[in-house]
Amino acid sequence: MENSQKGFIPVMLTPFLSNGNIDYPALTQLTEIYLQAGSSGLFANCLSSEMFELTGKERIQAIKHVIKVVNGAVPVVATGTFGGAISDQADFVKEVSDAGVEAVIAITSLLAEENETDEVFNERVFNLLDLTDKIPLGFYECPVPYKRVLKPQQLADFVSTGRVIYHKDTCLDLSQIKEKLKLTAGKTFGLYDAYIVHAVESLKAGASGLSCIQGNYFPELIVWLCDHYNDEAFKDEVQVVQQFLIDNMDVMHNVYPVVSKYFLQKRGLNISTFTRRNVGSFTPSIVKEVETLFDDYTLLRNNLNIKVFI
Repeated sequence: MENSQKGFIPVMLTPFLSNGNIDYPALTQLTEIYLQAGSSGLFANCLSSEMFELTGKERIQAIKHVIKVVNGAVPVVATGTFGGAISDQADFVKEVSDAGVEAVIAITSLLAEENETDEVFNERVFNLLDLTDKIPLGFYECPVPYKRVLKPQQLADFVSTGRVIYHKDTCLDLSQIKEKLKLTAGKTFGLYDAYIVHAVESLKAGASGLSCIQGNYFPELIVWLCDHYNDEAFKDEVQVVQQFLIDNMDVMHNVYPVVSKYFLQKRGLNISTFTRRNVGSFTPSIVKEVETLFDDYTLLRNNLNIKVFI
């Protein structure tokens, strides 16, 4: 997913009905919002999608639904590894690939236990590559069940196979990101940073774009940042946006994704706040914080003349 322009890859939510079933009409509308905002790709079946709470059949159905709605407008990536024997993980990778994704994403923390060495991890990655034909793969340093961050040289070794084209980075360390970018330069590969705190610096360092939960509140703002991060004419505005995102980190992470679904309700999306994952109570004080966030964002969006579709 290499691109000369910086792009935003939303980590997609899964809307649910009040009875807990996937709400496919809302998923259609949500997908269209991401596209209308200018997203350059979509990451379906990820942690924000509550992938661990979906059945294997639901994962495939949701991925296929997103791909159908997208209709080739942008590439879609999706998670395809959920633990167990590498041969079993390879089988599901093939199933996800057959759904029509650009690349299948491997969860780093599900390829080796927390106490297992990098050597064990590397061996399993190369085994997975061997067992999945020529399917393009990517990595996601998902914090669940634990966070396993790839070392720069590890990532470079995997990318050098020509099979790894995508990486969602959650190391939170700009120096590590710079080293990863240095070692993978010139490859058909894109590193997308999840950590909004150093978004501008990461983009300036050469990251292909951003893939952050903030896009489940205001995707058009993240697209705007990717478009203008290095534009001297918008230098002051870029700093305002970066600071806005930093200042509201805690609000957007608290009882997520309930909070983002509530925010999308306020934007006019017909989506429930139902989640299958137990993330805690959506208290009145949290509601008030999200409503303040909505008001502050509306003001910021108007000041930047950002067009929204809902």
